[in-house]
Amino acid sequence: MDVGQLQTRFVDYRKSMFCEGLLDSQFIQLQQLQDESNPDFVVEVVSLFFEDSEKLLNELTKTLGQQTIDFKKVDAHVHQLKGSSSSIGAQRVKNACIAFRNYCEEENIEGCLRCVQQAKQEYFLVKGKLETLFRVRTLNFLAYASLFQTPIFLLFVYCSWSNRLWWLVG
Repeated sequence: MDVGQLQTRFVDYRKSMFCEGLLDSQFIQLQQLQDESNPDFVVEVVSLFFEDSEKLLNELTKTLGQQTIDFKKVDAHVHQLKGSSSSIGAQRVKNACIAFRNYCEEENIEGCLRCVQQAKQEYFLVKGKLETLFRVRTLNFLAYASLFQTPIFLLFVYCSWSNRLWWLVG
């Protein structure tokens, strides 16, 4: 695939995420904050969102599985998930959290259980799509660099303290 085809694929894939309601304009604003001084800004912010969201979803599942449910604690976790999903533009996760908070206010266990499943489903969907989008972005970079016939190597480094895989280009 040439550079033009990869760029078209990237743009079309990102556009489909907006059409499906997975992302909103906040994601574009996040991308606009990225510049040459920090070319991986969006990937880094979204990676932090992934880490935080999985912790919150696990904590929500655990809390909702207890004999006595602390709805204030559940609501606090949902509020945090809503804020972080809103900050990166994960619209469907944010919307699931809005419904979730209403059930927390009503102390509706069944509604909360349905919402935690919905939030997980929306989270894992947007996570998979964003990871694919970032892979296509990397392919675009590599294809563009190959136009200049510059030797390129990728070094993948696993950082155990952050539980992240970093790549370096040289």
